[in-house]
Amino acid sequence: MEETRNFIEGFVKEDLSEGQRCYGMQVHTRFPPEPNGYLHIGHCKALTIDFSTAERFGGICNLRFDDTNPAKEDTEYVNAIQEDIHWLGFDWGDRLFYGSDYFEKTYELALELIRKGLAYVCELTPEQFREYRGDTTHPAVSPWRDRPIEESLDLFQRMRAGEFPEGKYTLRAKIDLASGNFNMRDPVLYRIRYIEHHRQGTKWCIFPMYDFAHPIQDALEGITHSLCSLEYEAHRPLYDWVVSNVTIPGIKPRQIEFARLGINYTVMSKRKLRQLVEEGKVSGWDDPRMPTLCGLRRRGYTSASIREFCDRIGVSKVDSTVDWALLESCLRDDLNAHAKRVMAVLRPVKLTVTNYPEGQSELLEVENNPLDPEAGSRMVSFSRHLWIEADDFTEVPAPKYKRLHPGFEVRLKGAYLVTCSGCVKDENGNVTEVLCEYDPDSRGGDPADGRKVKGATIHWVDADNCADAEVRLYSYLFSDPEPDGPDKNFLDCLNPDSLEVLTGCKVEACLADAPMPEQGKSADGYQFMRQGYFCLDNRDAAPGHLVFNRSVALKDSFKK
Repeated sequence: MEETRNFIEGFVKEDLSEGQRCYGMQVHTRFPPEPNGYLHIGHCKALTIDFSTAERFGGICNLRFDDTNPAKEDTEYVNAIQEDIHWLGFDWGDRLFYGSDYFEKTYELALELIRKGLAYVCELTPEQFREYRGDTTHPAVSPWRDRPIEESLDLFQRMRAGEFPEGKYTLRAKIDLASGNFNMRDPVLYRIRYIEHHRQGTKWCIFPMYDFAHPIQDALEGITHSLCSLEYEAHRPLYDWVVSNVTIPGIKPRQIEFARLGINYTVMSKRKLRQLVEEGKVSGWDDPRMPTLCGLRRRGYTSASIREFCDRIGVSKVDSTVDWALLESCLRDDLNAHAKRVMAVLRPVKLTVTNYPEGQSELLEVENNPLDPEAGSRMVSFSRHLWIEADDFTEVPAPKYKRLHPGFEVRLKGAYLVTCSGCVKDENGNVTEVLCEYDPDSRGGDPADGRKVKGATIHWVDADNCADAEVRLYSYLFSDPEPDGPDKNFLDCLNPDSLEVLTGCKVEACLADAPMPEQGKSADGYQFMRQGYFCLDNRDAAPGHLVFNRSVALKDSFKK
């Protein structure tokens, strides 16, 4: 095997060595998302670790939906999660499971704990339960902790039968009320909930808690390494207690924790992301400003760039916040190597080449991607009437202004040298047309006489042969780098300028035939010269109605 890349691989390699717990076994991991929302970039780190760790050791990884809490779970999320995982390039084969598949077995194991005297039915309310857990030095004992085994068995079976209202009873483990780890102070294993389950319907009215169900599911599936985020480190003693005290044949899984992914200028809580959607702060889970994988995909992020991002940040035991600019840098590197270069004018003003014959046009050959010779070239039309960016012209130039102004010469990208001769204004003094003359002997941008041109190279599109488009420019959804910080309401940190919509943009005619993006797949990325990287919007774009999202700007703000 290759060199160990992180501490998780170190633990796995140790477990596989001769005489150790997994010697001669196949590494078996799992990714267990709860289907109560869409996956975001933080989940991506977890699923990458789960699937890639199995891959590195020639093992397998299950996909298991943690659907033991039906309050917010839905089939919509189940389908979206599968779509996102496939988009990232991972596959679980025939190993798709649901936590609810194990409800019957989990119930049987709960009965086993009761019979062993390791669980009891309790009548404390949630408020009383918190009170009875005590503090670090004065634990309190539930009045029902010594309830007779037969009585707890009877009550628990009647709980399943639906005889009691919600909150009347819970099933609690009997562990250690004096433990300094509050997770071990007789935690709740089951609660009563009268709610319809997305797969089980109304068959069940008692549902296992995550800390009880999850280790059982891992053990039943033969998971060798249960990889999870650092927040579950304090839950590991309970995890180990469960798998050690219920009867499940085979290897006992080992839980290993890693630091969660934090990124600035966003929130990673599914509850808060759902709030943004439900309150209309964004257009949906797939809003291109959201950190969800479907939102990033719609914005133009590639699966390769996200996997590269996960590789770059690595795996650690210490929580930290990563700069969003690193994610942008990964995308920029990927698109720079593969994206087709095209010209698009976002804030157009007409440019008339006064000495170019009216009604004449010609085709110019330009490279699709100078970094990729196999990308080939295309033909772009040039005529007397063009569109250029409004800020590529000024009547009174500032110092070091190198674009069009009266008497100044610039290059039109891939075409000719032109010299500005003036402009036309409307009655309000606004520039409606820029006038220039071209040098017929400078086709391709190089003057025949070899003179040096001080002006910049500007992009353009042929006004007689182009397509109209809407372009959406995105900024951070939050103006505060830590919107989830203490003493903050994250909604107060929303950036009012996170979206700018430009209509009437002009793009090369070839983009009129650009392939429409498919559901669940990345749209083709384009570099709009001097503007950034863009893709067609996978929801709103349609043939004859071009809508482009800016994926990322050209300038890299991340300090490598």
